[in-house]
Amino acid sequence: MSLDLMNNRRVILFDWGDTLMVDIPGVDGKMCDWHHVEAVPYAKELLEAVSPGAFIYIATAAAQSTPDDIMKAFRRVGLDSYLDGYFCRQNTGFTKPALDFYRTILEMLAIPAAQVTMVGDNLVNDILPCLQLGIKAIWLSANSGDAVPEGVIVARDLSQLETVL
Repeated sequence: MSLDLMNNRRVILFDWGDTLMVDIPGVDGKMCDWHHVEAVPYAKELLEAVSPGAFIYIATAAAQSTPDDIMKAFRRVGLDSYLDGYFCRQNTGFTKPALDFYRTILEMLAIPAAQVTMVGDNLVNDILPCLQLGIKAIWLSANSGDAVPEGVIVARDLSQLETVL
């Protein structure tokens, strides 16, 4: 998809586990196959609010899941209709926190880094690589004592993001 086709709509990348869906400790395998899956609180409300004005993609480090597996997991919690696509090791050839993971996403979308915002809960995987590439970063961090890199917006949870996005 090229910038011309995006009609000036923003692109928002969301991490998957513990950003939009709960990553249950101790449960192995593909999330789409888990017995129980759940969305993070306020995920549906946020995606519903921002999706009309943005293209929304998942950018995950999930090693076992394909884009189709990821879509199936989101379908189980009713969030798939808000998402425009899924980026993972399977379709980028890289995984977080490699800069090439994010560079490949920018190339696949044919969009400059300045047009993209990344939302994630992991400073090393989701935030720092994006800053290096000029992607706006929003860090979900419940710990108010965390050191915040310059230029990073911090939110306690998804309920704080609607006005920022």
